[in-house]
Amino acid sequence: MAAVSSLGIGSGLDLNTLLTGIKSAEQAPLSALQAQQTSYTTKLTAYGQLNSALSTLQTAAAALAKTDMFQGVKAASTSSDVLTATALSTAQAGSYAVNVTQMSQAQSLAALGVASASTNIVSVASPTTPTTVKFEFGTTSGTGFTLASDATRTKSIDIDPAKSSLTDIAKKINETDDLGVTASIVNDGSALPYRLVLTSKQPGEASSMRITVSGDTNHPDGDADLSALLTHNPAGQKLEQSAAAQNTLLTVNGIAITSATNSVIDAIPGVTMTVAKVGTSTLAVQKDTASAGSAVAAFVNAYNSLQTVSAKLTAFDATSKSGAVLLGDSTLRNIQTGIRSALTTAQADPAGSGLTMLSQIGVTFQKDGKLTLDSTKLSAALESKMTGVAQLFSGTASAYGTKLSALITSYTDTTGGVLTAATKGINKTLDLLGKQYTAMSDRVDATVARYKAQFSQLDVMMSRMNQTSTYLTQQFEAINNSDSKK
Repeated sequence: MAAVSSLGIGSGLDLNTLLTGIKSAEQAPLSALQAQQTSYTTKLTAYGQLNSALSTLQTAAAALAKTDMFQGVKAASTSSDVLTATALSTAQAGSYAVNVTQMSQAQSLAALGVASASTNIVSVASPTTPTTVKFEFGTTSGTGFTLASDATRTKSIDIDPAKSSLTDIAKKINETDDLGVTASIVNDGSALPYRLVLTSKQPGEASSMRITVSGDTNHPDGDADLSALLTHNPAGQKLEQSAAAQNTLLTVNGIAITSATNSVIDAIPGVTMTVAKVGTSTLAVQKDTASAGSAVAAFVNAYNSLQTVSAKLTAFDATSKSGAVLLGDSTLRNIQTGIRSALTTAQADPAGSGLTMLSQIGVTFQKDGKLTLDSTKLSAALESKMTGVAQLFSGTASAYGTKLSALITSYTDTTGGVLTAATKGINKTLDLLGKQYTAMSDRVDATVARYKAQFSQLDVMMSRMNQTSTYLTQQFEAINNSDSKK
């Protein structure tokens, strides 16, 4: 006889409900495992939040650990459209009157026009050997030309007569990276409109060009077309100069200064001025206390953010009588104790500034464990005792910035940090719980499957018995009816 199509039909019993109850009972331990997994996952997330807050504080502490944070000098221009400036820590404070009278620029030369930019310049009757164009750089004075001291700036290119159109020459020049010249073609709209424009890549009066052409003088047809087009020598044939090579000229407190570029370096020792246009400006060079002040403020904010995160993770709800995920956690407690201890230890005072504690520069602890910053007190300390403030945070292993940066790194180090170790422990536990859950789930499935198979067999057996009972009942009734008729 075939098996019944639906559990319980054969027996008339509510076997589905019974099987569901058995399954629920068997799965009860799984719920406990899930609760454990959720608890550890929540703790892992909390450690991630703690690690993020620690990382921010470590970055802020590391910035204060750098001695150059407290050696900054800033240069401010009253006319930033005329010039801007940056200063090294070696720059001396002072006020400087700057008068820019000339901007540096690169020389630009324009050749005579030709009818077509695509027609070869060198005569077709010329030999097939290349024509050489040499570029030299130096200083022009009247008809004189003084070659630059850097001989490596002199470069040459060869022009193939078969590729000697303006377009070919411009392409050849631009593809030669170390030539020191760029080329372009302009159309001036005249009868011979196409003109080759050559511009020095370097500005300054020492970057004037002298151009000579060789291998283009004894052609069979008597022409020297390329020589006539490109030769430029202050003492002889010249191209049209559309922009002269010139230096930046300025005075600083009345002293004449010249620079080949618009970046003027060390005219004021330790200061680099970038000139933008002709004009006047006053340049103030002074200690940069703002950067150090901002770094201290960032440190205070980062510390307070860590305290906010820690308080949230260790909070206790009196109403529900439940604590946050890291309430009583030894890892967090040890980290908090270590950081607080590092920030309350007095520093040495080799400079004799009188500064040994954070409170002396306006950084003090509040009752809730956070820091508060007195900006006025900090600014006064930075203005009058910059060296003392610097020694509080940097220069030695025990300085607040240096020590705290190293301490947090030791907590979060990926190989041996306590926070890393705690995180690894949780991940290991979660991995174990995951394996336990899978194994237990498999056992539950096997148990439910076994009961289901047994219930199916019971269904089949009872179905057969019911059928047999019905058959026998029918037979007995038939016999009884037969006897009653006799």
